[in-house]
Amino acid sequence: MAYTGATVWDGTGAPPMVGATIVVDSGRIVAIGADVEAPRGATTVALDGKYVMPGLIESHGHVTGAWAPEDVADPVERVRGDLLLYARYGVTTVNSLGDEAPTLAARNAASPTDARARVLAAGPVVAANDPAGARAAAIANADAGVDWLKLRVDDDLGTATKMPWEAVAAVIDVGRERGLRVATHLFYLEDAKRLLELGTGMLAHSVRDTDVDTEFLDALRTSGVCYVPTLVRDVSTFVYAERPEWFDDPFFVAHANRGEVERASDPEFMTQMRESASAAAYRVALEQAQRNLKVISDAGLPIAFGTDAGPAVRFPGYFEHMELQLMVDAGLTPEQALHSATAVAAECLELDDVGTLEAGNWADFLVLGADPLSSIRATRQLERVFIGGNEVP
Repeated sequence: MAYTGATVWDGTGAPPMVGATIVVDSGRIVAIGADVEAPRGATTVALDGKYVMPGLIESHGHVTGAWAPEDVADPVERVRGDLLLYARYGVTTVNSLGDEAPTLAARNAASPTDARARVLAAGPVVAANDPAGARAAAIANADAGVDWLKLRVDDDLGTATKMPWEAVAAVIDVGRERGLRVATHLFYLEDAKRLLELGTGMLAHSVRDTDVDTEFLDALRTSGVCYVPTLVRDVSTFVYAERPEWFDDPFFVAHANRGEVERASDPEFMTQMRESASAAAYRVALEQAQRNLKVISDAGLPIAFGTDAGPAVRFPGYFEHMELQLMVDAGLTPEQALHSATAVAAECLELDDVGTLEAGNWADFLVLGADPLSSIRATRQLERVFIGGNEVP
Protein backbone atom coordinates (compact mmCIF):
# COMPACT_ATOMS: atom_id res chain seq x y z
CA MET A 1 0.00 0.00 0.00
CA ALA A 2 1.14 3.53 -0.72
CA TYR A 3 -0.52 6.58 0.82
CA THR A 4 0.26 9.63 -1.27
CA GLY A 5 -0.04 13.39 -1.25
CA ALA A 6 -0.55 14.23 2.44
CA THR A 7 1.40 16.63 4.61
CA VAL A 8 3.05 14.32 7.13
CA TRP A 9 4.21 15.28 10.62
CA ASP A 10 6.23 12.23 11.59
CA GLY A 11 6.76 12.98 15.31
CA THR A 12 10.56 12.88 15.11
CA GLY A 13 11.00 16.62 15.46
CA ALA A 14 11.58 17.09 11.74
CA PRO A 15 9.51 19.65 9.82
CA PRO A 16 6.33 18.38 8.16
CA MET A 17 6.80 16.68 4.79
CA VAL A 18 4.55 18.18 2.12
CA GLY A 19 3.21 15.85 -0.55
CA ALA A 20 4.71 12.81 1.12
CA THR A 21 4.27 9.14 0.32
CA ILE A 22 4.05 6.42 2.98
CA VAL A 23 4.71 2.89 1.74
CA VAL A 24 3.36 0.13 3.99
CA ASP A 25 4.02 -3.60 3.78
CA SER A 26 2.91 -6.28 6.27
CA GLY A 27 1.71 -3.57 8.64
CA ARG A 28 4.99 -1.68 8.82
CA ILE A 29 6.29 1.46 7.14
CA VAL A 30 8.97 0.56 4.60
CA ALA A 31 9.52 4.04 3.16
CA ILE A 32 8.29 7.55 3.88
CA GLY A 33 9.12 10.96 2.48
CA ALA A 34 8.35 13.67 -0.03
CA ASP A 35 10.78 12.08 -2.50
CA VAL A 36 9.44 8.54 -2.09
CA GLU A 37 7.55 7.04 -5.02
CA ALA A 38 4.88 4.38 -4.82
CA PRO A 39 6.29 0.99 -5.83
CA ARG A 40 5.18 -0.34 -9.19
CA GLY A 41 2.00 -2.32 -8.78
CA ALA A 42 1.23 -1.00 -5.31
CA THR A 43 -2.31 -0.06 -4.39
CA THR A 44 -2.34 3.69 -3.82
CA VAL A 45 -4.54 5.79 -1.56
CA ALA A 46 -4.64 9.48 -2.45
CA LEU A 47 -4.52 11.75 0.60
CA ASP A 48 -3.96 15.06 -1.16
CA GLY A 49 -4.93 17.99 1.04
CA LYS A 50 -4.93 15.84 4.18
CA TYR A 51 -2.62 15.83 7.19
CA VAL A 52 -1.06 12.68 8.62
CA MET A 53 0.44 12.21 12.08
CA PRO A 54 1.31 9.26 14.34
CA GLY A 55 -1.48 7.69 16.37
CA LEU A 56 -1.98 9.01 19.90
CA ILE A 57 -0.37 7.03 22.72
CA GLU A 58 -2.11 6.99 26.09
CA SER A 59 0.44 6.58 28.91
CA HIS A 60 -2.19 6.39 31.66
CA GLY A 61 -5.59 5.08 30.70
CA HIS A 62 -7.80 2.23 31.85
CA VAL A 63 -9.12 -0.68 29.81
CA THR A 64 -11.58 -2.85 31.70
CA GLY A 65 -14.39 -3.57 29.25
CA ALA A 66 -16.69 -1.08 30.94
CA TRP A 67 -17.32 0.87 27.73
CA ALA A 68 -18.27 -1.98 25.41
CA PRO A 69 -21.86 -2.32 24.16
CA GLU A 70 -24.18 -3.80 26.78
CA ASP A 71 -25.01 -6.82 24.62
CA VAL A 72 -21.38 -8.02 24.69
CA ALA A 73 -21.09 -10.51 27.55
CA ASP A 74 -17.65 -12.09 27.19
CA PRO A 75 -15.15 -10.15 29.38
CA VAL A 76 -12.31 -10.38 26.87
CA GLU A 77 -14.56 -9.25 24.03
CA ARG A 78 -15.65 -6.34 26.19
CA VAL A 79 -12.01 -5.31 26.59
CA ARG A 80 -11.60 -5.52 22.82
CA GLY A 81 -14.64 -3.27 22.56
CA ASP A 82 -12.90 -0.68 24.74
CA LEU A 83 -9.79 -0.90 22.57
CA LEU A 84 -11.86 -0.37 19.44
CA LEU A 85 -13.47 2.68 21.05
CA TYR A 86 -10.06 4.18 21.84
CA ALA A 87 -8.93 3.48 18.28
CA ARG A 88 -11.94 5.14 16.69
CA TYR A 89 -10.87 8.38 18.37
CA GLY A 90 -7.28 8.02 17.14
CA VAL A 91 -5.71 6.48 20.25
CA THR A 92 -3.63 3.63 18.88
CA THR A 93 -1.83 2.47 22.06
CA VAL A 94 -3.10 2.44 25.66
CA ASN A 95 -1.13 1.77 28.82
CA SER A 96 -3.84 0.47 31.17
CA LEU A 97 -2.86 1.32 34.74
CA GLY A 98 -5.41 -0.62 36.74
CA ASP A 99 -7.33 -3.50 35.21
CA GLU A 100 -8.18 -7.18 35.61
CA ALA A 101 -7.39 -10.54 34.02
CA PRO A 102 -9.47 -10.01 30.83
CA THR A 103 -7.23 -7.09 29.84
CA LEU A 104 -4.16 -9.31 30.06
CA ALA A 105 -5.97 -12.01 28.09
CA ALA A 106 -6.89 -9.53 25.35
CA ARG A 107 -3.30 -8.29 25.25
CA ASN A 108 -1.95 -11.82 24.97
CA ALA A 109 -4.31 -12.77 22.15
CA ALA A 110 -3.81 -9.60 20.12
CA SER A 111 -2.08 -9.36 16.77
CA PRO A 112 0.08 -6.28 16.08
CA THR A 113 -2.02 -5.55 13.00
CA ASP A 114 -5.41 -5.72 14.74
CA ALA A 115 -7.53 -2.68 13.91
CA ARG A 116 -7.94 -1.75 17.57
CA ALA A 117 -5.65 -0.02 20.05
CA ARG A 118 -2.59 -1.86 21.31
CA VAL A 119 -2.65 -2.37 25.07
CA LEU A 120 -0.22 -2.70 27.95
CA ALA A 121 -1.61 -3.85 31.28
CA ALA A 122 -0.73 -3.32 34.94
CA GLY A 123 -3.27 -5.64 36.53
CA PRO A 124 -5.04 -4.65 39.76
CA VAL A 125 -3.71 -1.60 41.60
CA VAL A 126 -1.48 -2.79 44.45
CA ALA A 127 -3.08 -1.73 47.73
CA ALA A 128 -1.78 -2.90 51.11
CA ASN A 129 -1.08 -1.42 54.52
CA ASP A 130 2.07 -3.39 55.27
CA PRO A 131 5.21 -4.39 53.35
CA ALA A 132 4.41 -8.11 53.36
CA GLY A 133 0.95 -7.60 51.89
CA ALA A 134 2.25 -5.11 49.34
CA ARG A 135 5.02 -7.46 48.30
CA ALA A 136 2.64 -10.39 47.93
CA ALA A 137 0.22 -8.38 45.79
CA ALA A 138 3.03 -7.07 43.59
CA ILE A 139 4.44 -10.56 43.11
CA ALA A 140 0.99 -11.87 42.15
CA ASN A 141 0.71 -9.19 39.47
CA ALA A 142 4.23 -9.89 38.23
CA ASP A 143 3.46 -13.61 38.03
CA ALA A 144 0.40 -12.78 35.93
CA GLY A 145 2.66 -11.16 33.33
CA VAL A 146 1.88 -7.47 33.74
CA ASP A 147 3.77 -4.73 31.90
CA TRP A 148 3.77 -2.34 34.89
CA LEU A 149 3.00 -2.33 38.59
CA LYS A 150 0.61 0.37 39.83
CA LEU A 151 0.11 1.82 43.30
CA ARG A 152 -1.47 4.88 44.94
CA VAL A 153 0.13 7.40 47.29
CA ASP A 154 -2.72 9.79 48.02
CA ASP A 155 -5.07 10.70 50.85
CA ASP A 156 -7.91 11.77 48.52
CA LEU A 157 -7.89 15.37 49.72
CA GLY A 158 -7.50 14.35 53.34
CA THR A 159 -10.32 11.81 53.41
CA ALA A 160 -8.23 8.62 53.34
CA THR A 161 -4.99 7.18 54.70
CA LYS A 162 -2.01 7.01 52.37
CA MET A 163 -0.26 3.75 51.65
CA PRO A 164 2.66 3.52 54.14
CA TRP A 165 6.06 4.29 52.70
CA GLU A 166 7.40 0.90 53.78
CA ALA A 167 4.70 -0.75 51.67
CA VAL A 168 5.45 1.56 48.73
CA ALA A 169 9.13 0.64 48.95
CA ALA A 170 8.24 -3.06 49.01
CA VAL A 171 6.34 -2.74 45.72
CA ILE A 172 9.19 -0.84 44.08
CA ASP A 173 11.61 -3.51 45.31
CA VAL A 174 9.51 -6.21 43.64
CA GLY A 175 9.55 -4.14 40.47
CA ARG A 176 13.34 -4.05 40.50
CA GLU A 177 13.53 -7.78 41.13
CA ARG A 178 11.12 -8.60 38.32
CA GLY A 179 12.19 -5.97 35.79
CA LEU A 180 8.95 -4.01 36.11
CA ARG A 181 8.58 -0.28 36.54
CA VAL A 182 6.09 1.11 39.04
CA ALA A 183 3.55 3.76 38.05
CA THR A 184 2.34 5.80 41.01
CA HIS A 185 -0.85 7.76 41.55
CA LEU A 186 -0.01 10.92 43.51
CA PHE A 187 -1.13 14.45 44.31
CA TYR A 188 1.45 16.16 46.54
CA LEU A 189 4.87 17.59 45.71
CA GLU A 190 6.64 16.09 48.72
CA ASP A 191 5.25 12.67 47.87
CA ALA A 192 6.50 13.05 44.30
CA LYS A 193 10.00 13.80 45.58
CA ARG A 194 9.94 10.80 47.90
CA LEU A 195 8.71 8.55 45.11
CA LEU A 196 11.53 9.67 42.83
CA GLU A 197 13.98 8.94 45.63
CA LEU A 198 12.55 5.45 46.12
CA GLY A 199 12.66 4.68 42.40
CA THR A 200 9.16 4.91 40.95
CA GLY A 201 9.11 4.56 37.18
CA MET A 202 6.25 6.96 36.49
CA LEU A 203 4.57 9.89 38.19
CA ALA A 204 1.15 8.99 36.85
CA HIS A 205 -0.53 12.32 37.70
CA SER A 206 0.41 15.97 38.03
CA VAL A 207 1.72 17.57 41.19
CA ARG A 208 -1.36 19.54 42.21
CA ASP A 209 -0.88 20.97 45.70
CA THR A 210 1.82 23.58 45.12
CA ASP A 211 4.40 24.86 42.65
CA VAL A 212 7.09 22.41 41.65
CA ASP A 213 10.52 23.58 42.78
CA THR A 214 14.11 23.27 41.63
CA GLU A 215 14.70 20.24 43.84
CA PHE A 216 11.86 18.41 42.14
CA LEU A 217 12.90 19.44 38.63
CA ASP A 218 16.47 18.30 39.28
CA ALA A 219 15.26 14.97 40.66
CA LEU A 220 12.95 14.44 37.70
CA ARG A 221 15.77 15.22 35.28
CA THR A 222 18.23 12.90 37.02
CA SER A 223 15.77 10.02 37.27
CA GLY A 224 14.47 10.15 33.72
CA VAL A 225 11.06 9.19 35.12
CA CYS A 226 7.91 9.80 33.07
CA TYR A 227 5.71 12.71 34.21
CA VAL A 228 2.11 12.20 33.09
CA PRO A 229 -0.19 15.23 33.58
CA THR A 230 -3.74 13.72 33.35
CA LEU A 231 -5.26 17.21 33.42
CA VAL A 232 -8.63 16.08 32.14
CA ARG A 233 -8.95 13.68 35.06
CA ASP A 234 -9.44 16.71 37.32
CA VAL A 235 -11.89 18.24 34.85
CA SER A 236 -14.02 15.10 35.16
CA THR A 237 -14.56 15.81 38.87
CA PHE A 238 -16.44 19.08 38.28
CA VAL A 239 -17.42 19.42 34.62
CA TYR A 240 -20.74 17.60 35.00
CA ALA A 241 -22.17 20.14 37.44
CA GLU A 242 -23.90 21.38 34.28
CA ARG A 243 -24.41 19.57 31.00
CA PRO A 244 -21.14 20.00 29.06
CA GLU A 245 -21.34 21.69 25.67
CA TRP A 246 -19.18 18.96 24.20
CA PHE A 247 -21.98 16.44 24.73
CA ASP A 248 -23.30 17.94 21.47
CA ASP A 249 -19.94 17.79 19.65
CA PRO A 250 -20.45 15.49 16.64
CA PHE A 251 -16.94 14.10 17.15
CA PHE A 252 -17.91 13.08 20.70
CA VAL A 253 -21.38 11.86 19.78
CA ALA A 254 -20.10 9.61 16.98
CA HIS A 255 -18.86 6.91 19.37
CA ALA A 256 -19.86 8.01 22.87
CA ASN A 257 -21.32 5.44 25.25
CA ARG A 258 -24.93 6.58 25.63
CA GLY A 259 -25.34 5.00 29.04
CA GLU A 260 -22.46 7.05 30.44
CA VAL A 261 -23.82 10.20 28.80
CA GLU A 262 -27.13 9.55 30.53
CA ARG A 263 -25.36 8.94 33.84
CA ALA A 264 -23.48 12.24 33.58
CA SER A 265 -26.67 14.06 32.54
CA ASP A 266 -28.74 12.80 35.46
CA PRO A 267 -30.01 15.79 37.50
CA GLU A 268 -29.18 14.12 40.80
CA PHE A 269 -25.64 13.38 39.64
CA MET A 270 -25.18 16.99 38.52
CA THR A 271 -26.51 18.30 41.83
CA GLN A 272 -24.06 16.12 43.75
CA MET A 273 -21.22 17.49 41.66
CA ARG A 274 -22.31 21.11 42.14
CA GLU A 275 -22.38 20.61 45.91
CA SER A 276 -19.19 18.56 46.12
CA ALA A 277 -16.32 20.06 48.11
CA SER A 278 -13.87 17.80 46.31
CA ALA A 279 -15.09 19.10 42.94
CA ALA A 280 -14.23 22.64 44.00
CA ALA A 281 -10.84 21.49 45.28
CA TYR A 282 -10.01 19.67 42.06
CA ARG A 283 -10.91 22.74 40.02
CA VAL A 284 -8.17 24.59 41.92
CA ALA A 285 -5.89 21.57 41.54
CA LEU A 286 -6.31 21.68 37.76
CA GLU A 287 -5.06 25.26 37.64
CA GLN A 288 -2.06 24.26 39.74
CA ALA A 289 -1.40 21.26 37.51
CA GLN A 290 -1.40 23.42 34.41
CA ARG A 291 1.04 25.89 35.95
CA ASN A 292 3.35 23.03 36.89
CA LEU A 293 3.06 21.50 33.44
CA LYS A 294 4.29 24.71 31.84
CA VAL A 295 7.23 24.93 34.25
CA ILE A 296 8.22 21.32 33.60
CA SER A 297 7.92 21.81 29.85
CA ASP A 298 9.97 25.01 29.94
CA ALA A 299 12.65 23.10 31.87
CA GLY A 300 12.98 20.78 28.89
CA LEU A 301 11.80 17.71 30.77
CA PRO A 302 9.86 14.98 28.97
CA ILE A 303 6.11 14.93 29.49
CA ALA A 304 4.33 11.70 28.60
CA PHE A 305 0.73 12.17 27.51
CA GLY A 306 -1.98 10.62 29.66
CA THR A 307 -5.54 11.24 30.80
CA ASP A 308 -6.67 8.59 33.33
CA ALA A 309 -9.61 7.94 31.00
CA GLY A 310 -11.67 4.79 31.34
CA PRO A 311 -13.43 4.92 34.73
CA ALA A 312 -17.04 6.09 34.90
CA VAL A 313 -17.79 9.33 32.98
CA ARG A 314 -14.17 9.61 31.82
CA PHE A 315 -14.82 9.01 28.15
CA PRO A 316 -12.04 6.97 26.46
CA GLY A 317 -10.83 8.44 23.21
CA TYR A 318 -12.55 11.80 23.45
CA PHE A 319 -10.81 12.67 26.71
CA GLU A 320 -7.47 12.40 24.93
CA HIS A 321 -8.46 15.25 22.62
CA MET A 322 -9.63 17.28 25.60
CA GLU A 323 -6.26 16.65 27.26
CA LEU A 324 -4.40 17.98 24.22
CA GLN A 325 -6.44 21.19 24.42
CA LEU A 326 -5.76 21.53 28.15
CA MET A 327 -2.04 21.15 27.53
CA VAL A 328 -2.13 23.93 24.96
CA ASP A 329 -4.22 26.04 27.33
CA ALA A 330 -1.42 25.56 29.87
CA GLY A 331 1.05 27.19 27.48
CA LEU A 332 2.46 24.35 25.41
CA THR A 333 2.47 24.68 21.64
CA PRO A 334 0.36 22.25 19.61
CA GLU A 335 3.55 20.55 18.46
CA GLN A 336 4.78 20.12 22.04
CA ALA A 337 1.46 18.58 23.05
CA LEU A 338 1.47 16.25 20.05
CA HIS A 339 5.08 15.26 20.66
CA SER A 340 4.09 14.34 24.22
CA ALA A 341 1.25 12.21 22.84
CA THR A 342 3.39 10.35 20.31
CA ALA A 343 7.17 10.06 20.50
CA VAL A 344 7.57 10.96 24.18
CA ALA A 345 4.80 8.62 25.29
CA ALA A 346 6.31 5.80 23.24
CA GLU A 347 9.71 6.39 24.81
CA CYS A 348 8.16 6.46 28.28
CA LEU A 349 6.51 3.11 27.63
CA GLU A 350 9.72 1.73 26.06
CA LEU A 351 7.97 1.01 22.78
CA ASP A 352 10.49 1.17 19.96
CA ASP A 353 8.29 0.79 16.90
CA VAL A 354 5.39 3.17 17.47
CA GLY A 355 5.14 6.89 18.21
CA THR A 356 6.88 8.13 15.09
CA LEU A 357 6.33 7.53 11.40
CA GLU A 358 9.64 6.06 10.26
CA ALA A 359 10.75 3.10 8.17
CA GLY A 360 10.52 -0.05 10.27
CA ASN A 361 7.81 1.24 12.60
CA TRP A 362 4.26 0.00 12.68
CA ALA A 363 1.96 1.96 10.38
CA ASP A 364 -0.11 3.51 13.17
CA PHE A 365 -1.27 6.86 11.82
CA LEU A 366 -4.14 9.32 11.71
CA VAL A 367 -5.53 11.15 8.70
CA LEU A 368 -6.82 14.62 9.58
CA GLY A 369 -8.74 17.21 7.63
CA ALA A 370 -6.74 20.15 9.03
CA ASP A 371 -3.24 20.97 10.27
CA PRO A 372 -2.79 19.99 13.94
CA LEU A 373 0.34 22.13 14.25
CA SER A 374 -1.74 25.21 13.48
CA SER A 375 -4.61 24.32 15.81
CA ILE A 376 -4.74 21.48 18.30
CA ARG A 377 -8.46 21.16 17.63
CA ALA A 378 -7.56 19.78 14.21
CA THR A 379 -7.08 16.38 15.84
CA ARG A 380 -10.87 16.30 16.12
CA GLN A 381 -11.13 16.53 12.35
CA LEU A 382 -10.20 12.87 12.34
CA GLU A 383 -11.12 11.18 9.08
CA ARG A 384 -9.29 7.84 9.14
CA VAL A 385 -7.26 5.77 11.61
CA PHE A 386 -4.76 3.06 10.68
CA ILE A 387 -3.17 0.57 13.09
CA GLY A 388 -0.58 -1.84 11.76
CA GLY A 389 -1.57 -0.73 8.28
CA ASN A 390 -5.22 -1.72 8.76
CA GLU A 391 -7.98 0.86 8.82
CA VAL A 392 -10.08 1.06 11.96
CA PRO A 393 -13.76 0.60 11.11
